[in-house]
Amino acid sequence: MKLNKLVLAVLAIFSINIQAEEPTKLLWGDTHLPTSYSFDAFLNQNQSADPDTAYRWAKGLPVIHPYNRSRVQIDTPLDFLVVSDHAELMGVIRAIKNETADLGDLGPIDSLMVWFRTYVLLDAIENETGREIFTRILPKAPANPGGDPVADPENIMPRGAFGDPSKTEITSWGEIVDAAERHNDPGTFTSIIGWEWSSIPTGANLHRVVISPDGGDKAKAYQPFGSDQSQYPEDLWQWLEDTQKETGNRFLAIPHNSNISKGYMFAETTLKGVPITAEYAKRRMSWEPIVEVTQIKGDSETHPDFSPKDEFADFEEYPHYIQQTFGEYKARAADYIRPALLTGLALEEKIGVNPYKFGLIGSTDAHTGLSSAEETNFWGKMAQDSTPETKRSGFIDGKEKTASGWSMAAQGLAAVWAEENNRESIYAAFKRKEVYATTGPRIAIRIFGGWDFESAEADSKDFANIGYSKGVPMGGDLTRPSNGNKQPQFLIRATRDPKGANLDRVQLIKGWINTEGNTEERIYNIAWSDDRVLDTAGKLPALESTVDISVPSYTNDIGSPEFSLFWTDTDFNADERAFYYVRVLQIPTPRHSQYDAVALQIDTPYEGPAEIQERAYTSPIWYTP
Repeated sequence: MKLNKLVLAVLAIFSINIQAEEPTKLLWGDTHLPTSYSFDAFLNQNQSADPDTAYRWAKGLPVIHPYNRSRVQIDTPLDFLVVSDHAELMGVIRAIKNETADLGDLGPIDSLMVWFRTYVLLDAIENETGREIFTRILPKAPANPGGDPVADPENIMPRGAFGDPSKTEITSWGEIVDAAERHNDPGTFTSIIGWEWSSIPTGANLHRVVISPDGGDKAKAYQPFGSDQSQYPEDLWQWLEDTQKETGNRFLAIPHNSNISKGYMFAETTLKGVPITAEYAKRRMSWEPIVEVTQIKGDSETHPDFSPKDEFADFEEYPHYIQQTFGEYKARAADYIRPALLTGLALEEKIGVNPYKFGLIGSTDAHTGLSSAEETNFWGKMAQDSTPETKRSGFIDGKEKTASGWSMAAQGLAAVWAEENNRESIYAAFKRKEVYATTGPRIAIRIFGGWDFESAEADSKDFANIGYSKGVPMGGDLTRPSNGNKQPQFLIRATRDPKGANLDRVQLIKGWINTEGNTEERIYNIAWSDDRVLDTAGKLPALESTVDISVPSYTNDIGSPEFSLFWTDTDFNADERAFYYVRVLQIPTPRHSQYDAVALQIDTPYEGPAEIQERAYTSPIWYTP
């Protein structure tokens, strides 16, 4: 009896370290990483960082930077990676440079033209003017703004500019698949096979990254579908459907960060201008359950024009279209995630299906082959942006030729709650939307929604099991409770990056359709650090920053390492469709451009602020009456 009491006493003392086994584990990855096999990466001086380099970097091994040739290494390895080279001209420019291209059976005149173009291209690459060629092949601004950009007279998608690329593309795809198979190590590191469909009619970025959980043997049964075959997403979905039936491969497509889609990515009509139907909405959601909300080319959560009461809506704006001619950037509601989620609710009211009921992830879109989302270890969007002195590429008539390397953001990452670190588990998490995005820091977040939680459960060591058994996780659905007029409850836990900054606050963002049929949004500050007090409007005073921009540096003297909380929506109306997602903000930290400024001994670059508040966005939980 005394022994039993002693054992119980010891267990009580050490119980704080005894955690219940959780049903899912948190995995970190990048779903959007082109390498030297992509024509634009190669033309911008990534001529050596191939898929093998990308996987080695992601696993934490030192590699050679493709431009500055220094030894580089990620601070914390990833759990999974998708090498997503562009389907268009896949491996062709690289093969031409390496004299391994198979240009097909061409006649003498065609062969002469091909080799003339090749000579010009190789000369440009050797003289580091590949970026100039890349700029010249970009699309032009539309002749008929607001119309179908694919049908616009300025939209040109040439194929075969260097001869028939199909044979080289087939070889390149096989090499990319083989690299993925070599590096896949279930339980330790997962390589997921994928590519990028790169539709960009008249500069409207409508890219999708396509991924498959299936292995290399199946992947070699098809050749990736490119935008040179069609620039309409419906045709991509049809190809995915047909190829799935023919080969047994499974797919999903991830829409590219949408902030420069010129109002097309999440519009109320299709790309052809036709109103969205229930059939279209179902089809889109079956193939595109998640979207990329944040990456190197800026953040797409929302914009001050559409969320004027959101004091954090202006994070990492990126007002630069991808096109030849200069054009004034105009933010459109269909370019941003929160307005899109609201549009989805409104469309569901009309047609019965929500086409924008998606989960959220982040990724990098780095064309260096190096998935770098860390402010202190950021290697740029393009390879030649990797040094402080090459961040600005020059000017024409007082305007920059392209967006500066300092215009780019060191972000983001895809966070996945999966049973195991393997292709099947990660793919299943994507499909059920139990995923979230961060702008780089590895902030751990769980959110569960339900009707019967108890406030004390927020601090339970069995937090995850309680959440799964009594509610739904991020990406899930709540329906009207059958037993009474209840209000939705949420269990939320957020923990800082173990190597990073403390947390400033936790916000719950709600969007809904009111009884008059209008969409609304509201931001609730639901947890915060440092004994601050909300004002009568629910606004929280800002923390006093610890950032010293002269070093630059910050301290964790402010903020909190973790928040665990229970929250109830007391404004709930059971007759109104709604979504809820969590946004977690870090305390202020220095931006990557400020580290460069200190190194160069210059003022803070105008392209970005000296300090930022990194953040994370969970996938929503939806309520349907």
